[in-house]
Amino acid sequence: MNICIFSANYLPNIGGIERYTYYSSKELAKRGHSVTIVTSNLYNLPSKEVSEDGVKILRYDCINLIGGRFPVFKHNKLQKEIDKEVIGSKPDLIIANARFYFHSLHAMKLAKKHGVRCICIEHGTMHLTVNNSFFDYLGEKFEHFLTWIDKKYCKEYYGVSKAACEWSGHFGIESKGVLYNSIDVDEIETMLENPVTNYKKELGLGDNTTVIAYTGRMIPEKGVDTLVDAFLKLETEDKALILAGDGPLFKEIKQKDIRGVYQLGKIDFEHVIAMLKSTDIFCLPSRSEGFSTSVLEAVAARCYIITTKTGGTKELISGGEYGTLMDSNSPEEVFSALNNAVNHPEKRKKAIDNAYLRLIDNFTWIKTVDKLESIIKQV
Repeated sequence: MNICIFSANYLPNIGGIERYTYYSSKELAKRGHSVTIVTSNLYNLPSKEVSEDGVKILRYDCINLIGGRFPVFKHNKLQKEIDKEVIGSKPDLIIANARFYFHSLHAMKLAKKHGVRCICIEHGTMHLTVNNSFFDYLGEKFEHFLTWIDKKYCKEYYGVSKAACEWSGHFGIESKGVLYNSIDVDEIETMLENPVTNYKKELGLGDNTTVIAYTGRMIPEKGVDTLVDAFLKLETEDKALILAGDGPLFKEIKQKDIRGVYQLGKIDFEHVIAMLKSTDIFCLPSRSEGFSTSVLEAVAARCYIITTKTGGTKELISGGEYGTLMDSNSPEEVFSALNNAVNHPEKRKKAIDNAYLRLIDNFTWIKTVDKLESIIKQV
């Protein structure tokens, strides 16, 4: 089958949608499908190339908005050439990864114009926010308007979690099913066996230091500032908080020069896994998630999970026997969850084992692409 995936953001940009596109395309190509990714050229990379996995990557010129979170492709000669190449390859299916980009709408229009089947995969569970009430209000209106147009061109919608499917209902969309966000467990196991570095040694931490970690964008809606405040209240002396990621809060936290808080900035995947190998507790006190890739990776690395009930994470960490699910990311609740986890290592061990077994039974790319292939075969 010939499959074309439109993803406004893609590697080397790091995020949930980017990884979803990368790993699903890699698994599809491994199974003999012809796969093309159409994305945005945020980093002045070649407009056309083929990856080591045999996946063709085509990049539109784009305007970089909201710090790369919302790229807008340019209507120009290159865009027309790429569109011609995509349609000329006679795709059997076009996938629009995430509903709220002009990039995805363009994919839907292209598919309808040329009679190609199109599906859209929802990745969110709330409106995009820039932490400004006025601009957030305008953003919500824009998203509803854009989705209203989307629905004219695409009739098949799925979600990366049940929560993402429920969020689609907010826009009057009835999702056809779930194509779970997942991970490559074997790849992570290999990295854990041969880590690129030992972060405990690198940061001068002792073997008995309780390490709490966060990976992701350093933005307010992820609750990073709340996590730092809760960490500082812990009475345990031998503790460390490692933060990996970049964003507006990076400089703000760095300037405070807080004892026991280590910021790694933006690091590659291999270093993320090495960091998780040195981690005891992974905390994601986010206000919004589709289905956090970071949580999946942390479970694979045998970390204890503390997170909120937002998004699809509760489909993996469904109760206390798998980790800690907080009702909110309030300072009091984040502190209480951290304090409880730090002081009950035996409870952590049982939950880590349970979560890992649930992960490998349900959230691998093999299982997700099995489901995608069954959808592809549907007439």
